[in-house]
Amino acid sequence: MMKHVYSVGQVNKYIKNMFAQDFMLHHISIKGEVSNCKYHSSGHIYFTMKDADGTINAIMFAGNRREGLKFPMKEGDRVVVTGSVEVYERDGRYQIYARTIERDGEGNLYLKFEALKRELEEMGMFAEEYKQPIPTYAKTVGIVTAETGAAIQDIRNIAGRRNPYVQLILCPALVQGEGAAASIVHGIHALEQIGVDVIIVGRGGGSIEDLWAFNEEMVARAIFDCRIPVISAVGHQTDFTIADYVADLRAPTPSAAAELAVFDYRQAMQELLGMRQQMDKELQRKVTVARNHLEHQRMRLHYLSPQQRMNENRRRVAEYEEKLTGRMEELLRERRHRLALLAGTLESYSPVKKLSGGYAFVEDGNHQALRSIHQIRKKDTVQIHLLDGTLTAAVTEIQAAEGVKNE
Repeated sequence: MMKHVYSVGQVNKYIKNMFAQDFMLHHISIKGEVSNCKYHSSGHIYFTMKDADGTINAIMFAGNRREGLKFPMKEGDRVVVTGSVEVYERDGRYQIYARTIERDGEGNLYLKFEALKRELEEMGMFAEEYKQPIPTYAKTVGIVTAETGAAIQDIRNIAGRRNPYVQLILCPALVQGEGAAASIVHGIHALEQIGVDVIIVGRGGGSIEDLWAFNEEMVARAIFDCRIPVISAVGHQTDFTIADYVADLRAPTPSAAAELAVFDYRQAMQELLGMRQQMDKELQRKVTVARNHLEHQRMRLHYLSPQQRMNENRRRVAEYEEKLTGRMEELLRERRHRLALLAGTLESYSPVKKLSGGYAFVEDGNHQALRSIHQIRKKDTVQIHLLDGTLTAAVTEIQAAEGVKNE
C-alpha cells in the first residue's frame, strides 16, 4: 500500500487554511498576563500571554496601536487581547494578531461607558446649544477635586502665575473609589450655592477604574443641571469621560483648565493699555475731524455772510467797471483811429482842397454842376466858384476837347 508523503510547507499551509476557516479564531478575545514584552523600533509590539495553563505568542502591529492600545503596556500587566489567531506559515507556529488590548476587568466598564454615553447623548445632554459660555474675566473659581492631589496643586500654580487676584475656592471631594460620585455631586452643588463664576471639576489621569466616578450618571446630571459654567479636567489628553461630554468646556488636564478659567492679569492689562491707546488715538482723530469740520463751517459761514457777499459783489462791480472802462477806452481808440482814417480819406476828396489847388467849381444858371460842354450854350450865364469867392460869367465860346464832337 502506497502512502502519501507531504512536505513541511504543505502541512503548515494546510493548518493555516484550517485556522482561516474557523470563524471564532477571526475575532477572539484572550486574557492573560503579559511577558517578554518588546517594543520594536518599527512600532510593532511583540509579547507573550500566559496563565497557569499555558502561553501564546502575540503581536500588535504599529498600525493598530493608535486606536487599539490606550495605555503603556508593560511586563506583568493583566490584559484582554482581541484579534485573530493565525498560523505563521514559515515557522509553523500560531499566534494572536492583536487589534485591541485592554486591561483585564476594563471590558465590562467600557461597555457600560458606551451604553451610558449613548443614552445621555440621545437625551441631548451633550448638545452644543446647552453649553454655557465660560466667563472671560472670572473673579471666583470653584474647584471640585481631591484636597491633596496633584490636580489642585497644578491649578493653584497656574492660577497664581496668571492672576493672583482671582479667588480660588476648593470644595474637597473624593475622586476615586466608593462614594466618589456622590462627593463630586456635593461639591458641585455647594459651589453653585456659593455663586462662583466658574467651576473646575477634575483630577489627574488614571485607568478607567480610577476615573470611573466621572462616568457616573449622577455626576453627569449634576454638571448638566448646574447654572454655573463647568469646565471638566479629568485625566490626560487621551482620556475622555462622560463628564467631559456633558461639561460646558473640556480641558485635557487640570493645568489647562486653570488656564481656561483664570484670565492672565498681565495680558489683560496689556490689552487694556492697548485699548486705551486705541481710544486715545480714536478720540484724537475725532477731535481733529471735528476741528476741521468746525473750520470748514466757519469758512463757509464767512463766505455765505451778507457782508462777505456784499464785499464780493463790490469787488465784482469794481472788476466789471474796470473792464467796462477799459473796453470803452479801447473802443474810443478804435473809433478815433477809424475817424482819423476817414478824415484823411475825406480830406483827399474835399472840394476845398481841390479849389486851393487852382481848380474851380462851375454851375449853370440853375445851380446845376457843369460836367460836360453839352450842358451849356453860348451866352448862357455860369457861376464859377473859386477858393475865395464866386464869379458870374457869360459863355462866349464852347470848344470841345480833342476827339470830342461839339454839338
